[in-house]
Amino acid sequence: MILVTTRFPKIVEMVTKATDPIDLKGLEPDEFWIFFQVCVFGEIIQDEHDKEDLIDIGRQIASKLKCSPLAAKTVGWLLSKKPSREHWVEILEKKEWLNQKHGDDIIPALKISYDYLPFHLKKCFSYCALFPEDYKFDNLEISRFWISIGIIDSSGQNVKIEDIGSKYLDELLDNGFLMKGDDNYYVMHDLMHELSQSVSSKECAYISCSSFRADDIPSSIRYLSILIENNYIENFGEEMDKLKRRIDIGNLRSLMIFGEYRRASVVNVFKDTFREIEALRVLFIFMNSLNSLPLHFSKLVHLRYLKLKSPHYSEVCLPSMVSRFYHLRFLDLQNWNSSYALPKDISNLVNLCQFIARKEFQFNVPGVGKMKHLQELKEFHVKKESTGFELRELGQLEVLGGELNICGLENVRTGEEANGAKLTAKKNLIMLGLVWGVGQKFTGDDILDSLQPHSNLRELNIVNHGGASAPSWLCSKIQIKNLEVLHLEGVCWVTLPPIGQIYHLRKLKLKKIVGICQFGSDFIGGITEKSFKHLKEVEFDDMPELVEWVGGANSHLFSRLERISCNSCPKLTALPLSGWSCSSAQDNTIWFPNLCSLYAKACPKLCLPPLPHSSKLSSFQTDYLHYECTKLYIKMSSELAFHNLGEVEDLTINDAALISFADLQKLHPLRSIEIMRCQETFLRGLADGVVLHSVQSLKLQEFPLTRKSVPNLFKCFPGLSRLDVCASDEDHEEVVLQFPSTSSLRNVRFNRCKNLVLPVEDGGGFQDLLLMESVSIANCGRLFSQWSMREAAQSINPFPCCLKELDFWDESSTMAMALLSNLTSLTTLGLRGCKNLTVDGFNPLTTFNMTDLYVYNSRRDETEPYSIAVDLLAEVARTKPMPVGSIQLVRLQVDSISAVLVAPICSLL
Repeated sequence: MILVTTRFPKIVEMVTKATDPIDLKGLEPDEFWIFFQVCVFGEIIQDEHDKEDLIDIGRQIASKLKCSPLAAKTVGWLLSKKPSREHWVEILEKKEWLNQKHGDDIIPALKISYDYLPFHLKKCFSYCALFPEDYKFDNLEISRFWISIGIIDSSGQNVKIEDIGSKYLDELLDNGFLMKGDDNYYVMHDLMHELSQSVSSKECAYISCSSFRADDIPSSIRYLSILIENNYIENFGEEMDKLKRRIDIGNLRSLMIFGEYRRASVVNVFKDTFREIEALRVLFIFMNSLNSLPLHFSKLVHLRYLKLKSPHYSEVCLPSMVSRFYHLRFLDLQNWNSSYALPKDISNLVNLCQFIARKEFQFNVPGVGKMKHLQELKEFHVKKESTGFELRELGQLEVLGGELNICGLENVRTGEEANGAKLTAKKNLIMLGLVWGVGQKFTGDDILDSLQPHSNLRELNIVNHGGASAPSWLCSKIQIKNLEVLHLEGVCWVTLPPIGQIYHLRKLKLKKIVGICQFGSDFIGGITEKSFKHLKEVEFDDMPELVEWVGGANSHLFSRLERISCNSCPKLTALPLSGWSCSSAQDNTIWFPNLCSLYAKACPKLCLPPLPHSSKLSSFQTDYLHYECTKLYIKMSSELAFHNLGEVEDLTINDAALISFADLQKLHPLRSIEIMRCQETFLRGLADGVVLHSVQSLKLQEFPLTRKSVPNLFKCFPGLSRLDVCASDEDHEEVVLQFPSTSSLRNVRFNRCKNLVLPVEDGGGFQDLLLMESVSIANCGRLFSQWSMREAAQSINPFPCCLKELDFWDESSTMAMALLSNLTSLTTLGLRGCKNLTVDGFNPLTTFNMTDLYVYNSRRDETEPYSIAVDLLAEVARTKPMPVGSIQLVRLQVDSISAVLVAPICSLL
């Protein structure tokens, strides 16, 4: 089912040929008044006499809002800012209320709220009209745009660009003009988008290539955006030509083209239309080739913000003239999917603040030190034989912040050279990575000592340092006490630094470190009562000599720990989990009381208790088990603590022998079971009489079909709505498929059940399953062996008429289409590889509601290939009661082109 919602009558007319539209109204008046009170007062007013003077005016204003929650939220914010009678009366008497065009029009109400915004927010909101509907506003992107067109000024402010954007976006959010979407994005309601277009219509124009008229665009616009869609209006080129003559192209300050376009005709239209642009501050454009650029691209010397996008697997290079845009502040190549080659003089962009691009671009900028305003450089490579890639380049980037990874440190010869990076002065750095090449000759401890970061640093990665000890700023007197994440990889240090002194540490990762055999409070220096109060995650990865995490006497130090990860630690034998010891002695020390996630893979000697060892542990993964919230996967034999498992809903088991039916009863409320191998152990469990009422979905592979196993299966799982059975390869006696009369099955799939047969009798097989929606049968051989293709099909059908989806795969039984004659509710029918299928008794009305039809049954005889699809579709086309357009087919796949071309089926589609 496809649900379409719209506010536009034209779209309603396009999609409602077969169904009647449902007119969605606003809230009921009483419900709306309650919601409106909450928006205004923050609560429901129980005694209206307390605010009688405001309540009366509030009711009058509420009556003008057409029961719209959006209007209530926006106008409610406006009233709440100044809860005085004078202010409310002023709003009630606004002339904008007279502009309501119809009964549901709330734009005037939104406009009144807009009029009360501060000037800077009015400008910020109005220019959002240039972005497409439902656009996800990222605080960085919108900040760059606002700064580039001069709405807000970031010069002279000691504030990050993203902070400026976040502040204004949050203010618009609080005032009801934006909504918070997923992943910290902001989105705008379509009515708010309409309002923004209205209030900015003299300066801004947002057009779609699928529907626009140049005559509707005011000649005064200076900011233009174009949405590229799959369909273009027929006279797109003519309208763009009119637009060129209607507005002053040379005076445009921004041109943003959203979407991809590769047609040469469209590229030429844009080149011609925007031939005269010279004053642009903002340009968003898709670049399929150099020809995609505006004719006078090299003259756009006033550009502040350039966003280029290119197709995947293209060889197009970044245009060399980009390096001439000396005023450019933001270069966005995040969606550049072509060559990573940069112009050699790219560092001429001396005013660039943000270079948004993949690391392959960022570490390839020679002489990057010229870009003194650059705020982030995710990766920098020190190169021995290339000028412009020395550490002193970083030293000139005084405002550098965010993330910085310095690679190729084996090419640094002296501590003095390392000092050139001036890392201690970079107070805006959040994450720093110091990386040496693997197997490179070590050049001295003083280099790492000279790379000391500022104390504000939050995350530090040190990789492949070949010295014997940690740097002094991480040892004797720790200088980065605000550090939250420490990642040490491939270092050759004899001992770990005094990690206990890093009081704000949240995550510790140790990887590929030789020489560390034990871990724990007794083996970490700098331990005090303040140590590890914030530590939530410890990760060991590829630690070849780590044997044990030793508990010791300081168990309380790790009380905040939430996650432990151990991967590829071949000698690791023990973790100090509460109440557990590999030795016979019972350990009652409470360790990791807040541990909720445990990962232990490729640690063959690790001794673990029955998991989960506490009810707090909600996620664990080992070589044998995987448990995540409500899902449990048992790969190999392992002891489980069922009393701590909580609510397991989905269970997957490699082999039925790994768990007993008695244990299955402990897992509640179990909804779904999948078993990869069902051997004799499973059959014995079925025969024990255990009933699992809560299980609704069951998938069994290698299941032995016997006369006992099938009825026992339905007795054990009486609440099934979905059943998927793949039989074992063993030959068994013929089994008659008989479902219980009380079955609630909706979806059934049988695969390789070669000894399964359907009974020919009233109520037999699928007939009484009145809730059945879909059936899939694959390679079952004898399923219809008891059916007489002609006589029986005239009185009894094997499937209930309510069936909506039916699929046959490689079914060798002799079958006639008469068996399906009652299935007039089918929406999907698949007939694949059914070599003995005949068209006898076919009822064309079975295709009346069908949206998907798949027929692959061609067989070769002595003359030419034959497909049953030809006969089926010809019969459908010949049926008189089916008028043109009555067939709902959306997808038709057949194995013979003649099935479509010979039969006049196209006229019915």
